[in-house]
Amino acid sequence: MWPKGKNEIYTAGVDIGSRSTKATLINQRNKILADALIDTDVIPNRSGKAVLEKVLTEARLDRFELKCVVATGYGRVRADFADKTITEISCHARGAHAIDNRIRTIVDIGGQDSKVIKVDEAGRVLDFAMNDRCAAGTGKFLEVMARAMSMELDEFARLYFKSQQPCNISSVCTVFAESEIISLMAEGRSPENIIAGLHQAVARRVANMTLRLGIDQKVGFTGGVANNNGMVSALEQELGTKFCKLKYNSQMIGALGAAILARGGGE
Repeated sequence: MWPKGKNEIYTAGVDIGSRSTKATLINQRNKILADALIDTDVIPNRSGKAVLEKVLTEARLDRFELKCVVATGYGRVRADFADKTITEISCHARGAHAIDNRIRTIVDIGGQDSKVIKVDEAGRVLDFAMNDRCAAGTGKFLEVMARAMSMELDEFARLYFKSQQPCNISSVCTVFAESEIISLMAEGRSPENIIAGLHQAVARRVANMTLRLGIDQKVGFTGGVANNNGMVSALEQELGTKFCKLKYNSQMIGALGAAILARGGGE
């Protein structure tokens, strides 16, 4: 329970992603009062309403006490509960900047797409690049590969670090890559070496996009895939730099940025 102040201003951000839906509720000092994450429903708007209700319950607030609710993510267009919608590019930019204002480049890998965002000293978007036409380089790609190897994603990520000789995965197409790993398993290649090869294939694709846009100063990694330590390691090797350690769940950064932008001041 957070004590309510007479002059407190509350806002919330709801990030409706393809795999999960997140919400963060803050006050005017960007203090996080509540947050929540649930699986995205077949009806994304229903997920958005549910996760918003969860953070309101946790903070013991009513909907009318929120100054504004901003929806972001792929499901934002259906978010009839929100006062405003803002692109996830702007929300991840502002959220990452709020956590670490040294960050000028953000790599965001979610379930459906991957993005690279360049921001200024205020967290405003200067430029971006996006891969949203192919599952390669996304969380969905890794999920499909884990399922093809009959593994959970957590185990998939852990085995990355046990590899001694990563396999060279030549295809970044989900269908062809799945056939390729089945062939590698039939050849007797170890699961950890196949997994390391898959992580490196994703990292190469995302790193190429990042390097084309250019890396400025400190780099942050956001989105659900940022919680995969194997992918963090693989990307750091490809980029030749270390990511800033974010002091907030990387998967929640978009929701945080949406909550901050809900106060106004533009994207």
